[in-house]
Amino acid sequence: MLLSRILKTSCLHTKASVACSTIRSHSSRGYKAVVFDMGGVLLPSPYKLAAEWEIRNKIPAGTIKQAILSGGESGPWMKYMRGELTAESFVEKFGEQCSNIVGQPVSVLSFLSDLTNGQMVKQLPCMTQAIQCIRSEGLKTAVLSNNFFLHSGESFLPLDHSQFNVIIESCHEGVCKPDPRIYHLCVERLGIQAKDLIFLDDIGENLKVAAQLGFSTIKVEDSKEAIKQLEKQLGFSLTDFVPNTRSVRPAMEIPKEPLKKYLESALGEKIEGQLTIRQFSHGQSNPTYYVRYNQKQLVLRKKPPGKLLPAAHAIEREYRIIKALSEAGVPVPKVLGLCEDSSIIGTSFYIMEYLTGRIFKDPALPGMEAKQRLAIYSAMNQALCKLHSVDIKAANLEDFGKHDTYVQRQVHMWTRQYRASETHSVPSMERLIKWLPQHLPKQQKTAIVHGDFRLDNLLFHPEDDTVLGILDWELSTLGDPISDVAYNCLAHYLPSELPLQKGLKNCILTELGIPTAEEYFDQYCNNMGIPKIENWNFYMAFAFFRVAAILQGVYKRSITGQASSSDAASGGKLVVVMSDIAWDFATKEGFRVFNSDSGTSTNGSSARFYSTWSRSITLKGSPSRAFATLSEVSMHSPSTGSLIISPNALSGKVLDLYHKLKNFIEINIYPAEQEFRNYQLSEKRWTPHPLIEELKEKAKLQGLWNLFLPLESDPEGKYGAKLTNVEYAHLCELMGTSLYAPEIFNCSAPDSGNMEVLVRYGTEEQKERWLKPLLEGEIRSCFAMTEPKVASSDATNIESSIKEENNYYIINGHKWWTSGALDPRCKICIFMGKTDPEAPRHQQQTMILVPMDTPGIKIMRPLTVYGLDDAPAGHGEIFFKNVKVPKNNVLLGCGRGFEIAQGRLGPGRIHHCMRLIGHAERSLSLMKNRVKSRIAFGKPLAEQGTILAGIAQSRAEIEQARLLVLKAAHLMDTVGNKKAALEIALIKMVAPTVAQNVVDRAIQAFGAAGLSNDFPLSQFHAWARALRLADGPDEVHQAAVAKIEMKRL
Repeated sequence: MLLSRILKTSCLHTKASVACSTIRSHSSRGYKAVVFDMGGVLLPSPYKLAAEWEIRNKIPAGTIKQAILSGGESGPWMKYMRGELTAESFVEKFGEQCSNIVGQPVSVLSFLSDLTNGQMVKQLPCMTQAIQCIRSEGLKTAVLSNNFFLHSGESFLPLDHSQFNVIIESCHEGVCKPDPRIYHLCVERLGIQAKDLIFLDDIGENLKVAAQLGFSTIKVEDSKEAIKQLEKQLGFSLTDFVPNTRSVRPAMEIPKEPLKKYLESALGEKIEGQLTIRQFSHGQSNPTYYVRYNQKQLVLRKKPPGKLLPAAHAIEREYRIIKALSEAGVPVPKVLGLCEDSSIIGTSFYIMEYLTGRIFKDPALPGMEAKQRLAIYSAMNQALCKLHSVDIKAANLEDFGKHDTYVQRQVHMWTRQYRASETHSVPSMERLIKWLPQHLPKQQKTAIVHGDFRLDNLLFHPEDDTVLGILDWELSTLGDPISDVAYNCLAHYLPSELPLQKGLKNCILTELGIPTAEEYFDQYCNNMGIPKIENWNFYMAFAFFRVAAILQGVYKRSITGQASSSDAASGGKLVVVMSDIAWDFATKEGFRVFNSDSGTSTNGSSARFYSTWSRSITLKGSPSRAFATLSEVSMHSPSTGSLIISPNALSGKVLDLYHKLKNFIEINIYPAEQEFRNYQLSEKRWTPHPLIEELKEKAKLQGLWNLFLPLESDPEGKYGAKLTNVEYAHLCELMGTSLYAPEIFNCSAPDSGNMEVLVRYGTEEQKERWLKPLLEGEIRSCFAMTEPKVASSDATNIESSIKEENNYYIINGHKWWTSGALDPRCKICIFMGKTDPEAPRHQQQTMILVPMDTPGIKIMRPLTVYGLDDAPAGHGEIFFKNVKVPKNNVLLGCGRGFEIAQGRLGPGRIHHCMRLIGHAERSLSLMKNRVKSRIAFGKPLAEQGTILAGIAQSRAEIEQARLLVLKAAHLMDTVGNKKAALEIALIKMVAPTVAQNVVDRAIQAFGAAGLSNDFPLSQFHAWARALRLADGPDEVHQAAVAKIEMKRL
């Protein structure tokens, strides 16, 4: 319900909106999360079980409790909770302790068995309902438990993980309550402050420490009493949960007694007891309520309070259309009555039947099989066709709206609305305002249109794919039905993480079983029995234009204080995103019309896909960039397995990413580069620049995030964009045009390589703890391999030691050039050292995860590259002295470090070569613009023979290097990294030298300015030169190439 979500803040005047905002934040007294202990809170109390177990086994009362307390921090119980003992060791040692206390053998194994079976693994129903109510109010939930590992090696956590935003278990963290560190972990992972949460526990000491840290606390002795206390603190009910509802917002309360009397009169039934009323939380701009009485359920929909715009929130129209459609056989809820007497509950309202079923908020339909998803989308399509097939005259709806010219009127109206709320110029909106009126559909059918037809506006049968009801009719009217189909496909082009509406843009639809937008349009045409819609791109452009115009209005109100929530401001910032998507569709429609008029087709076999045509692209804040290997007209991906040498030959999804990435860099990054360069020379440089963090959030919002993970490492697209190496090569080159771009898109080294290592070789626990925050951009990482005392280009030379000691490894070593180590956001290090010096040469090394706050790590100094310290990431010289980390921090297994290192040399390391092509391309572009504007010896530098020769040489070298990069990436995609070893070694040998030479020519053309901080050239040059060592010395790659070549004799 994207439009409903937006419109929720758009039709109320200032006074009502501000009131809503104030009361909403007050209703939960500022709390943002509720944290639960597990045993004794969510699950039955283990102490009660212990008492019962002691009675059954004739063990003196209090033995278990005495053993726990007497053992203290070093006792078996606390060691077990910290994950320092296995289940077997715990049973043995804790049994010995209990036996010593009572003077007779005690079998602790049966106690552990009782603790982890039967009723002890069943969550208390009252707590389950309380959690559902808490989450429905928008608060986060977490588990903070002193927990242990079972004999299977898995932790004891018999809870539905989806109930919680964060789960903290002592056995995973190595620290227990009441140690303050575990509370800090919980707060940090929730992303809130201690004062913003309530903590429930059954142990007083745990609550005491939590309270000292600023938590609000509740001691749980009786679960139902604890819930009553929690209700009092939160300010809303934690019972009577109904899916997709929340407690009634204070500003939206309705008087129960007058409503009760009305219902008794209208429905002819005496109501026993009180009405139960909850508010639907999902998307409607007209407040909608769940009402229950006498075991019967209704839905009440009313106008919002406050002064409204004249045409807004027309409840009477909704009632009329639903009643008429119900009689026409369209799946809608049955309406039971309309009340236009505002004295009853304050506004007009209508009531209808409550339908029990499923509402799917995520268009990707997670958890379903492909055939189930296809059935859901087919049923949605059929429901839309049934609506559009209604005979307007027979339904007595001829006056429900104007006939004909619907799109024209809509374009005019939303243009007018946009102009009235315009705050700054949005180039794509300006183009659309000119383009849309010139390309209106020549023919438009008139039908009933829903106006907000979305998957999450449909209620499906609880068990099958039947549509029981189409909901939310506020925007319904008479109009062009194809506009509904286009609006229905918006999600196909939105990123999955969009705050207002989850999208499908990052999904592989064929694998999910979801039809593409084109297939969905075709299915609609088949169901309706109409010809294929040729101009569907126009309707998509119009749909996104309408959304962008609405968002602009909401944004205008947010910055003038007339909108009630932060969502309004963030929604308004999406104007550029939506209008850019709209313009992409307008461009596609323009190509279609052109090809149609000229009789050509981009699908024809005679089409020429590649050429040596050079196109100039203007970059804001930067000289223009030219490509020499671009596609002239190709709009489709070449067949699988073909080498894509041109960005324009990328698939539609990847081409969209490419253009979005290019626009983002031009608009947001190039203009800020000088500020970033100056900041790197300031005293503040070791603190990340706030604009970098701001741009990261913006990039994430636009789906330009974690693009680097190759398809082979992440075939399901669980972590990344599911790109091939060739596809990413084109995007990575774009990022290489700015030194700051890779980090902004979370695609920078060493994080990208480290994340790929975790994806390939990490355990689920390691991924949850380290990969997840890295992917979110919440933390950064470093890779400690190079050592000052040995030639580290040969990984087998590594001397640092990793020695086993009980359940830990003790690390000692001296590392340097550990990139990223000085960054305050760096929280994890992948460390390479030797676990077994006596093992075969390539099985001595191990990689292990080392948290950067582990005692024994000392960063000696930041190293410099040609005087540059690369703040805030830096390149650290580090001593590791008796650094103690858990054994389960090992990656893949002992002795497999060299194997991981070789795997890391594939996609993660060719990224440097891809970026170097970007360095070179940008440098050449800067050089060309510079020599056009500078005059020496009576004529422009651009006319000097040596300059022209340099430009020609640079272009040739860039083209050669780019093709070699693409060939290496192509072979990695098609035959694997091992068989692509020659090309990988070749490009690592070639790319840094080419980039260094091209940048050097640009610096020479710039003169002294090229050496300065006023341009990126000096840093480009430093990095190109450094990568001739950092990415493996030239000599190593040359030797590898020569060896492979000699084998060909």
